[in-house]
Formats: sequence, structure tokens, C-alpha cells
Amino acid sequence: MSKINVEGSEISIIAIDNRDYISLTDMVRNIENGSALIEKWLRNKNTIEFLGIWEEMYNTNFNSPEFEGIKNEAGFNRFILSVKQWVEKTNSIGIVARAGRYGGTYAHKDIAFEFASWVSPYFKLYLIKEFERLKEEEQKKLGWDIKRNLAKINYRIHTDAIKNKLVPDKLSKEKINFIYASEADILNVSLFGITAKEWRDENPDLKGNIRDYADISQLVCLSNLENLNAVFINEGMSQSERLEKLNSIAIEQMKILSESESIKKLK
Repeated sequence: MSKINVEGSEISIIAIDNRDYISLTDMVRNIENGSALIEKWLRNKNTIEFLGIWEEMYNTNFNSPEFEGIKNEAGFNRFILSVKQWVEKTNSIGIVARAGRYGGTYAHKDIAFEFASWVSPYFKLYLIKEFERLKEEEQKKLGWDIKRNLAKINYRIHTDAIKNKLVPDKLSKEKINFIYASEADILNVSLFGITAKEWRDENPDLKGNIRDYADISQLVCLSNLENLNAVFINEGMSQSERLEKLNSIAIEQMKILSESESIKKLK
């Protein structure tokens, strides 16, 4: 569940079958008799027609004959329709009623925006603005998660290559860790021009390590260098040869990445 704040109202958003559903209940929570507005909107003939068109576009199990009967009744003073009745009679998927802690009436974003427009065009515009902002943040987080997981995979490839090719048998744990650290520093020196210890000595007040303060371009390049170093290790290339080659590659890649429009957008 996600939440957005629209003009002082906290509005919940849930995912159903990978689709975003926005709480209509939250939209009218701060309006007097707000819950009655949802059913009033639902009884509107134009609303019924809109919902029917949406369902026929996206819902293969929509009960069209039942919908036609409801549409013919809409507009009469005697016409009454609740969300629960609408869902049960038509097999609707565009609007759902949820019970429990996060209960209420939720509608697919297309329908929720239509409801917001009926309540207040002003509110609708801000709702769309905040919803789009949320989606942008989710995309950024997704991109970061993908990059982080890719870095983990590349790190495993790199450390396995070290283990299989550079770590002799029956070494102490301390010496094995030294080999891993020295290999990590090959990448640090190739890209940043400095070892991890030198960076810590120069930045005693900063927490973490040099890679925690790298920018997007440097992290992408570092991920590439880990892969390449694993290949060079498996090929039997010496540490000095690898350092020189990786540094040359890092220089070329950083030139390209610094001019990349995609990287600029991530930044």
C-alpha cells in the first residue's frame, strides 16, 4: 500500500492484479457526509455509462445484460445502487469494497480520477499531480533496486573469480581477506585513483567507504569493472596488467557515461 497527500487528505493506493486502485473513501473523508457522495455519484446515469464502457474494455467477465438493466433504471427517483450491489450484479473489477483496517471503496485510477472530477476539478488536478509524483518515485526506486541487485551479482562473479584463481589452498582467513581486499582496491584505484585505506585516512569524519559516496556514473562503471576483472583473472592476467587495463577502460567508460542522457536523468 502507498499513500499520497492531496490538499490535506491522506489517500491510500493499493495494487490489485498489478493495477493501481485509489481510495474513494479517503477522497471524501474530510467532507461532511462524504461517504454518501460515493453512492450519489454511483447512481448518476453518466457515471453508470462510464463504468460500463470501462468494464467492457478491461473486464472479459463483465455482465453486460445486467449492466443494461441497471443503466435503464438509472436516473429514476426510485433508483438505488450501492458499490456492493454494482459489483455483485455486474462482476465489476473497476470498483472494489474492502473491509478491515484499510477498508473502504477503491477504484481503478481511471475511475478514481473520474470520481475526483465529479467531486472537484481542482481536487482532481492535484490528485493526478501527486499520483504521478508517486509513480516517478517508484520508478526511481525500481531503477535503484535493479542497479543494487546487479552490483550484488557482479560482486559475486568477481569474488568467485578471486577465490577460484587467486586464493591458494590452506591460507589463513586473515590472508584470504587480504587478497580480497587487495583485489577490491584494484577496482578502487582503477576508478577512483585511491585505495580504500587512503580514502579513509583522507576522510576520517565520513562513515562508510569510498563506494558509498560514488555517483551513478561511477557505480555503473564499477559494476562493469568487476565483471571485466573477473574475466581478466580467469585469463591468468597479472595484477599489474589488470590494473593498467582496468584504469584505461575506466577512463573511457567515464567519458561516455558522463555524457549519457540516461545517466543524467538518474542523477
